[in-house]
Amino acid sequence: MEIVTLFPTLIYQSKLKRSGSLNLRLIKEITELSKQDKLGRQWSKENYPGGYTSYASLSDLPYRSPTFAQFSEALEPHANQFAKSQGWDTRGRQLRMTSCWINIMPKGTYHTLHLHPHSVISGTYYVSTPPSSVSLKLEDPRMAFYMNAPVRSLRKNPSGDLYYHVKPVAGSFVMFESWLRHEVPPNQSLKPRISLSFNYDLEGAEDE
Repeated sequence: MEIVTLFPTLIYQSKLKRSGSLNLRLIKEITELSKQDKLGRQWSKENYPGGYTSYASLSDLPYRSPTFAQFSEALEPHANQFAKSQGWDTRGRQLRMTSCWINIMPKGTYHTLHLHPHSVISGTYYVSTPPSSVSLKLEDPRMAFYMNAPVRSLRKNPSGDLYYHVKPVAGSFVMFESWLRHEVPPNQSLKPRISLSFNYDLEGAEDE
């Protein structure tokens, strides 16, 4: 008898070196930007109840300050390593962070199930994670095809869970392919959970 594991879904988790000083500067700039961003606050009021996100207003943060540019540069080798682990043939094109935005989640704020259809790698970096900060949930991409599949015993098969929970820790990040659906349930921390989300695309001319 042989049991073969097929079609694995890879994610990349790590922590940035010397993230403490970077996060202090990020928090300072995030606080100022969130106060100044009237368009973002209005969009958040309608689409991100109770919280603030610059997704629809300021999604080009690495071009706005040296602090966010430093963050982007620190993440770049990790994105390239993740692409390499996937075995992608990029045909001479380069990975580039094309969008990066702020998420501030007070208690009760949530982010519904979604994916990022126009990118190749997406992810989240955790800037501030007070106690009881909610985890990111990654959904099994086969979910829609299980149909009448029996319930799995997680005691006998821990890997059989239909969701993977990424515990938020300040200074750490997670990357995954952009087609992977994910959500953030209602936050439970008394102080806001603060993160940066980002997308990578492949840019440049393909080889003939």
